[in-house]
Amino acid sequence: MIVIDSHLDIAMNAFYLNRDLRKSVAGIREDEAGMTEKGRGCNVLSFPEMRRTEMALCFCTMIARTKSGRHDMIDVRTQEIAYARAQGELAYYREMERQGDIRMISDWPALDAHMKEWKADPENTPLGMILTMEGADPIVDLDQLPLWWNDGLRALSLAHYGPSEYAHGTESLGGLTERGKALLEEMNQTNLVLDVTHLNDQSFWEAVEIFTGPIWASHNNCRALVPGDRQLTDQMIQHIVDRDGVIGCALDAWMVVPNWIRGESSPEMCGMEDYVDHIDHICQLTGNANHAAIGTDLDGGYGTEQTPRELDTIHELQTIPDRLRTRGYAEGDIEKIMHGNWLRMLERVWTSEA
Repeated sequence: MIVIDSHLDIAMNAFYLNRDLRKSVAGIREDEAGMTEKGRGCNVLSFPEMRRTEMALCFCTMIARTKSGRHDMIDVRTQEIAYARAQGELAYYREMERQGDIRMISDWPALDAHMKEWKADPENTPLGMILTMEGADPIVDLDQLPLWWNDGLRALSLAHYGPSEYAHGTESLGGLTERGKALLEEMNQTNLVLDVTHLNDQSFWEAVEIFTGPIWASHNNCRALVPGDRQLTDQMIQHIVDRDGVIGCALDAWMVVPNWIRGESSPEMCGMEDYVDHIDHICQLTGNANHAAIGTDLDGGYGTEQTPRELDTIHELQTIPDRLRTRGYAEGDIEKIMHGNWLRMLERVWTSEA
């Protein structure tokens, strides 16, 4: 079944982790043999594996942070540096597109044509990708917003872990900054999607009050199943649904099962059925299958040491349809979850006027 994944850090894997994604998963693991950093040698993602998974489309990211208080590979001192980093990631996507590996998509006619081509010839059609930004720090000022739109940016979140220039994100306290409020007001004049992923509770509710355009959650799970501000409350889920948004469920194990301790817990305590529980919770809460989807965040700074026990590569996504069938889901609803809900939302957003 065709898969659409709403969150993959493709350029981060190439740009920061120095991975040749045209290789097989096994080939990348061989390149990283002997490396001891988190995620090394246990990656699950590559272009060939995405094709084997029938992943016709993903939302690919750019990321750089300035105020998180962390000292990770994506942290920099200034927004000008963050801008340059993000532009470097964009350059990677453009070069992969020039070589025919991927296809960057930014409007509905292009996406419609791409999906028709993929269905007719999935072996030779480039992998479709939609450009998104995880945390808005690379947007130096409001004057840059139309420039980013012209570069193909179609969705952005305001923060990642910790605070950003625009909002407080996961594991931080506070709401939107004044600059964040101004950015949302400016976004109201565009057709950009606000990705509410990583906003803490205060920032979430402040953001959705100011921003009147389309919203989605590209990689979020359910706080009813796993506590913590990284997950969405039922009230948040219902708000996204009320605005006809979609929620992509993530496969990072600490978001899938409670009591996972990063760096200590074993994948044995987390299974793909636990992941499907989050999809099912959204469907049961909302009374339909129109808003749950796939947003894995696989190889997002971790590998199989922090995924469900059955997952060796991203191809494990192809077991989800059978898992849903076992739970009584109709075929049409399974197709919505695997790809249809994202297509429906993209058509609605991209065929409407800003």
